[in-house]
Amino acid sequence: MSDFQDAKAVVRAYQAAVDSATEDTVAAELSAHTSADYLWRGMHPFDIRNGANEVAEVFWAPLKTALTSLTRREDIFLAGRNQMDNFQSIWVVSMGHFMGLHDAPWLGIPATRKMAFLRYAEFSKVENGKITETALFCDIPHLMVQAGVNPFPPQTAAHLVQPGPVTHTGIMNAAQDPAEGEKTLAVINAMINDLGIWQSGLPLVEELARTWNDDMIWWGPTGIGATYTIARYAEQHAGPFRASFTNRTGTGHLSRLAEGEFGGFFGWPNFTATATGGFMGFPATGKPGEFRVVDIYRRGGEKLSENWVFIDLLHWLKDQGLDVLGRLNA
Repeated sequence: MSDFQDAKAVVRAYQAAVDSATEDTVAAELSAHTSADYLWRGMHPFDIRNGANEVAEVFWAPLKTALTSLTRREDIFLAGRNQMDNFQSIWVVSMGHFMGLHDAPWLGIPATRKMAFLRYAEFSKVENGKITETALFCDIPHLMVQAGVNPFPPQTAAHLVQPGPVTHTGIMNAAQDPAEGEKTLAVINAMINDLGIWQSGLPLVEELARTWNDDMIWWGPTGIGATYTIARYAEQHAGPFRASFTNRTGTGHLSRLAEGEFGGFFGWPNFTATATGGFMGFPATGKPGEFRVVDIYRRGGEKLSENWVFIDLLHWLKDQGLDVLGRLNA
């Protein structure tokens, strides 16, 4: 647990420095808290970047220029050992919203001069007092909708500025009981294993009830939306999603961890699948596509109760032949 607390302290120092930096100083602050071989993964159009200077140039400085008075409104903060490398590395996870005044265009998204919220989930690998890897997923279409340039047809579930956990216990600055984290990771793994029985004939609602509480909340990405209860989640996302894709590969993650009642993972990609049915109002293409996904969970008792989901839909759509940001900037 002391290792977790040390890693949290590294990330807290990084957050304080980068969050308070200006577009002109963010590269120096980022360099001070990351390793020389720093590897950064971001959603389309950022993808993989190397080194603090490149990350600052392509992501942080433009974002801080566009969203002035930028601040981090955090809802979840945890640390854990990564199951995907046999629990060798320690990662720290932060999730919430970046909030600012949308005073200049960003990625072609027009400025509104109003408050704007950008959903984020950030995974940081900590080694020897430095951050060596980051995965920073932002719901860019969420910002597009706020600016009046919604790229999607009407979605099946609700579009919201998404709150944090209903329990308000997601920010774990203090050490947690290791047994609780092990329990959370076990139910996450059981849920992932159940994804392999899509073709078993078990009704979807019954499958979900194995690892989810009935009053679950699924906080999905813009383009899909949020949904509440197992039955409505099956109707408004899980069922339509499964009907839309075939040839789904196995689940692959780069980081999967838990602490206390919270846990999560990300993949690059998590899986690929072929679009053989319409999805989010778009016709089937018959093309395979990558799904880069972050899932963060809250366990309530023996099962999962809340799930915050980030899917790089702009990357998936580009795989299908639709460059949303290119069209916006044409």
